[in-house]
Amino acid sequence: MAILGTVLHLSPMVFATSTSRPFLPNQTHRNKPTTNSLSSPIISLKNCKTIDELKLFHHSLAKQGLDNDVSAITKLVARSCELGTRESLTFARKLFDVSYGSRYMYNSLIRGYASSGLCEEALLLFLRMMIDGISPDKYTFPFGLSACAKSRTIRDGAQIHGLVVRMDYAKDLFVQNSLVHFYAECGDLVCARNVFDEMPQRNVVSWTSMICGYARRGFAKEAVDLFFEMMRSEDVRPNSVTMVCVISACAKLEDLETCEKVHAFISSSGVEVNDVMVSALVDMYMKCNDNDTAKQLFEQYGARNLDLSNAMASNYVRQGLTKEALDVLSLMMDSGVRPDRISMLSAISSCSQLKNILLGKSCHGYVMRNGFESWDNICNALIDMYMKCRKQDTAVKMFDRMLNKTVVTWNSIIAGYIENGDVDAAWETFNTMPEKNIVSWNTIIGGLVQEGMFEEAIEVFRSMQGQEGVDADGVTMMSIASACGHLGALDLAKWIYYYIEKNGTQLDVRLSTSLVDMFSRCGDPETAMSIFNGLANRDVSAWTVAIRAMAMSGNAERAIELFDEMIEQGLKPDGVVFVGALTACSHGGLVQQGKEIFESMKKLHGVSPEDVHYGCMVDLLSRAGLLEEAMQLIKSMPLEPNDVIWNSLLAACRVHGNVEMAAYAAAKIQVLAPERTGSYVLLSNVYASAGRWNDVAKVRLSMKEKGLRKPPGTSLIEIRGKTHEFTSGDESHPEMRKIEAMLDEVSRELGHVPDLSSVLMDVDEQEKRFMLSRHSEKLAMAFGLISSNKGTRIRIVKNLRVCSDCHSFAKLASKAYDREIVLRDNNRFHFISQGKCSCNDFW
Repeated sequence: MAILGTVLHLSPMVFATSTSRPFLPNQTHRNKPTTNSLSSPIISLKNCKTIDELKLFHHSLAKQGLDNDVSAITKLVARSCELGTRESLTFARKLFDVSYGSRYMYNSLIRGYASSGLCEEALLLFLRMMIDGISPDKYTFPFGLSACAKSRTIRDGAQIHGLVVRMDYAKDLFVQNSLVHFYAECGDLVCARNVFDEMPQRNVVSWTSMICGYARRGFAKEAVDLFFEMMRSEDVRPNSVTMVCVISACAKLEDLETCEKVHAFISSSGVEVNDVMVSALVDMYMKCNDNDTAKQLFEQYGARNLDLSNAMASNYVRQGLTKEALDVLSLMMDSGVRPDRISMLSAISSCSQLKNILLGKSCHGYVMRNGFESWDNICNALIDMYMKCRKQDTAVKMFDRMLNKTVVTWNSIIAGYIENGDVDAAWETFNTMPEKNIVSWNTIIGGLVQEGMFEEAIEVFRSMQGQEGVDADGVTMMSIASACGHLGALDLAKWIYYYIEKNGTQLDVRLSTSLVDMFSRCGDPETAMSIFNGLANRDVSAWTVAIRAMAMSGNAERAIELFDEMIEQGLKPDGVVFVGALTACSHGGLVQQGKEIFESMKKLHGVSPEDVHYGCMVDLLSRAGLLEEAMQLIKSMPLEPNDVIWNSLLAACRVHGNVEMAAYAAAKIQVLAPERTGSYVLLSNVYASAGRWNDVAKVRLSMKEKGLRKPPGTSLIEIRGKTHEFTSGDESHPEMRKIEAMLDEVSRELGHVPDLSSVLMDVDEQEKRFMLSRHSEKLAMAFGLISSNKGTRIRIVKNLRVCSDCHSFAKLASKAYDREIVLRDNNRFHFISQGKCSCNDFW
């Protein structure tokens, strides 16, 4: 309830008495002291700096018989309020209550209460002043508004504003400034701006209140624009407070050009530069990634400034420059400055990023010696540090010892469990949390996605929808989009997109990029590119995902066009986008273009090729049958080729039947990655293709001895919102009889001739036919044909590369049943329609 709810009802009495009551009453019944008798105590009052001295002064007044003197008591009350302690304010109030309460006394007490944060007392006294029939003046209103601003009591402030207007103080500059400050502090920037715009005259306080109001409420651009308007339209010079607010706004904008203009103004205007301003400037430049200028300011003003050192260190940590952060903290300590808890947060965070447990323990020791362990954020940082350093038991002990576990604390321990791969512990902790916020949900959902538990992540997201007060944000939807993309479930992808639009989730570049990736992984490149084309500000990541979408869908030419468009728009390609472009060339057989792009990396764009880029080139050359050239490229590499590169060569040897080179590549892989099952399977297949069954047996025996097993082929298909999983050779599906009938129909009536070379086992022809008929993608296709309406697109996701026989089966079925079949294997998409595939049989 508003304290001043009755003020406007009392105002007629105030108006009636406001001009009739003098500033000090003529109290003829009290003894009027002589000037000489009063002068000595009043002069000594200025030197009173403690409550004991004020009480002693009051005692001396009583001795002289002056304890009823209005002037002396008024000044004593004012001096007591200036001290601003609870004891001095209590003393002032006692004097006030036994004396005649003048306007000056009221103002002094209201100001004292407001300055000390006793806002309710200030407003109650304001109300009593009105009841006593003493009208507020141009000082009372600002003191009352200050109390409303500090306590965020918007209704009381609005009541005072009403009185200001009715009592004709609305044009007083001091009062207007207080109104702007009050509304800005309470977050009502519209009312603040209305008062500001109606001011006939403004001073630096007016502008600063409005600028700081914008800056503190996240309206950085408005704050900066208003500052430049101030420079253009008024003969008013900003002070250090103005500049700190403007600098803070510039930091949020991260606009280096604007930052430099503001800094140049400070240098040329003669504004006094203090420690707070320098710290703000350092923070501003580092937020704009201009570390060199920030470092120059730091060196100019020295490491003995604690706030400045903290600003440098915390920004270095934010940028991941942990060594530099620790160097700043070390220099600060060498200068004799003791780290505070903000310094320790930077130090502990640096240890977390570096995974330096020894330094982390040293920081923990300093925290305990200096009593910082009572701060929640310090303990949360230590929990995070121990988790990142793989000291989970220590982190859990800290967590268990904490008496005041905030939601941030719970989130920290859950994030730590997930980072250490302990999803079960994370899930158990999540379920026991007394309170969850959006970060809690995002952490557990992101952890499940990170561990490949995509369906579980989506189930958690659905349960989140039933929680009151928790709305999914962009981070949530990025994780869910990633999960959906890995599942390849298009219906779910469409629902996610609809959910985002319905709930008004902000589609920034990161979320839009995730959606492009989701739809491309779900085999809907049209929607993916529609979202990409609607992006106003595309960063390199957005272009990379679009290029990869076109590469996966078999549209290599369009992928290269996008790559060229990105460069034409002035964006600097990074290593990741080159992987996308080279992959597109590999999938499309664009050998010459791939070579040109690879050559341009270092020469034109200054990007040194890494092993992944060499792997793309080996894959490109090998797929095209240029095995010798691929081998020469591997031998010329400036770095040691890894198992992925050799595996690309081995896979191509399987396709092109080069047994000797395959054996050589497999031997390399078995040294670099002896646990890699795929290389043994590929080598076995190469031998099987060549009819070398003894060598096949040796490879498989070696796998058995090492405990390696070939992963079974599995395929997923979504029918009416439900996902069905098929495994090669498995006949347990409830609709298996109908599936077999459909397989027989395609084979017998449509004339599908099985490609028996795809069965790389030494068995008879009949068994080969049966084994081919039980490939997981064939089972899924047959189920899709019998379970969906005519004309419906069939979408299948397989964990391994689709075999040539299943590829031929899909082409035949697509033409016979007039169906589009989308097959996503572990390498690319196959969009099959009317007997033709987007891969042009090159995969």
